[in-house]
Amino acid sequence: MSPNPKVALVTGAGSGVGRAVGLALNGAGYNVVLAGRRLDELEKTAVNPAPGTTMLPVPTDVGVPDSVKALFAKTEETYGRLDLLFNNAGKGAPPVAMEDLTFEQWKSVVDVNLTGSFLCAQEAIRMMKAQDPRGGRIINNGSISAHTPRPNSAPYTATKHAITGLTKSISLDCRQYDICCSQIDIGNAATEMTARMAGGVLQANGTLAPEPTMDVNNVAKAVLYIASLALNSNVLFMTVMANTMPFVGRG
Repeated sequence: MSPNPKVALVTGAGSGVGRAVGLALNGAGYNVVLAGRRLDELEKTAVNPAPGTTMLPVPTDVGVPDSVKALFAKTEETYGRLDLLFNNAGKGAPPVAMEDLTFEQWKSVVDVNLTGSFLCAQEAIRMMKAQDPRGGRIINNGSISAHTPRPNSAPYTATKHAITGLTKSISLDCRQYDICCSQIDIGNAATEMTARMAGGVLQANGTLAPEPTMDVNNVAKAVLYIASLALNSNVLFMTVMANTMPFVGRG
């Protein structure tokens, strides 16, 4: 292992995809900053860092600019640089008809999924431009919903479509600074959020049907692959999904 491990920052690192990716990056030799709202869950992720590395839990609300600034200031103070940002924190709204959603429910999803990703990317870019050696990599969690909606998912789907535009803009605007930006679109990774799928999920034709899931560690392996590339190469978009889930064609 390198005596000076690279540094990664993972948002939404207290559970699910974020926890799996944070642990995988740490296992690959990264020092990992773990951001999320629940300190107790972040500490569970950080309990057993790989030899020669550290994991740093930092309670953060990614939708609040001052909270994000404090997160990146703590990262710079502790490690002096940032090589990888995994913009993973996300949330959904209740699965109700669009006209029944409240403004507060809409705004809550936009604040975390879209504004949070923007704020974290903004701070990461500032660090990556200024550090020596310059550059780094940003990976945004887009979701299958960046392509195709589920019923009654307007806030989540709208924000994930917007992540695609953010990914393209970061990739274009930051390539001159040796900063790469990727989007990983995940379908039915087995986490607490997808446990309900075994009992049936509302389909576009109005029926309920169980959906297959995949091991969340497949997502972590995909992130590790993207992270392994030299900064003169990039995976702009990648889809990692349960092979037989309803997405390709008509299901």
